[in-house]
Amino acid sequence: MNHSKSEHYASLAELEAKQGDAERAAELYRLAAEAEMLALADLDKSKKRTLGITAVSAASLWYKAHDFQKAQTVAHQWLATDLLPAFAINQLQTLVQTIWGEIALEKAGVKFTKGEVIVSVSGGEVVIGGAPLDLILRKVDQVRGIFYRTVEMLLNLPLRKHGPPCWEIQEQCRPWLFQAPAGSYQFAVRVERPRQMKLFEDAVPKVEKVTKKFLEIVKGSAEDPEGELAKVVPDPGYRSTFLKLTRNLAPTGKSFGKLEIKSVGDIDFRPIVLMPGSREAINDTLKKSTKPRQPSEQEEPFQIRGILRALHLDEDWLEVHTTGETPESIHIHDTGDVIDDVVGPMVNRPVIVDVVKGRKGRLNFRDIQSDE
Repeated sequence: MNHSKSEHYASLAELEAKQGDAERAAELYRLAAEAEMLALADLDKSKKRTLGITAVSAASLWYKAHDFQKAQTVAHQWLATDLLPAFAINQLQTLVQTIWGEIALEKAGVKFTKGEVIVSVSGGEVVIGGAPLDLILRKVDQVRGIFYRTVEMLLNLPLRKHGPPCWEIQEQCRPWLFQAPAGSYQFAVRVERPRQMKLFEDAVPKVEKVTKKFLEIVKGSAEDPEGELAKVVPDPGYRSTFLKLTRNLAPTGKSFGKLEIKSVGDIDFRPIVLMPGSREAINDTLKKSTKPRQPSEQEEPFQIRGILRALHLDEDWLEVHTTGETPESIHIHDTGDVIDDVVGPMVNRPVIVDVVKGRKGRLNFRDIQSDE
């Protein structure tokens, strides 16, 4: 009964939050938290999974009510017991870390859009709490790229093919990086709330949705690129770009084995998991979405593996240095609509390039992806 009452208040709070009444939403979340605390007190302590779900829910509801002290108290009380399953311990530790960050940011006067994501990498060269610096820098850069693309899509901007986002988006919608609790290697990302974007009408309310939309895009790209992603990203150009950016995030299994993205404070959002198989699935989707092109008798499709040494997209070429027994520099033409922030992070890194060999041995570009 108390749990049902909590769900009812939380549902009403969500509606108020969507309508922009943050004060009323916080009041309803408080009522939901109080009801969930009563439900928690009545639970059979032997039912560890139910206990864990309810403890996380209660702490999260206090957090959403903006009562950080009570959220921390609930989390610490249950973390001090041996009654919780591993998933609940992990979620409560994450929530406590988030609360500490919120308190520090309130003191600093910095405001953020709704939501926070935690990105974790594991397997391969990654150890608990540590990972190769170049690997993490690449993942941070790739996540930032998807956030900026998401902002541009929300603002109905044409697909950017070359160069960075416009200055105002970079200045007003900066992604921030935060520490996350140890558990493989993790980092948290939030987007600074724009104060006023003069160049874009009604921009601030749209950008408020960036974290939720980011999660929907990556989830659709990883799990249902032909169905869910098409609904979230109707524009085919943006959809292809997000697929390629998500493919870059996914592991090959060489330097690490799994990347996980989860939403902080939203216990209903299932973590997004990217594995080496995710790359294969995205590649299949990209091939289906590419306009069929029958190679002529003079063309031979194949792949080149090596280090991307140079590129000049304005002049339509890139150069790959192979690392086999007889290394060579290979010039590849016809890069066409390659997107800067898809290929940029790959410079001086191992890549796989799909090409076709045309007349007189000329190599023409078809696709490129990371090979690490």
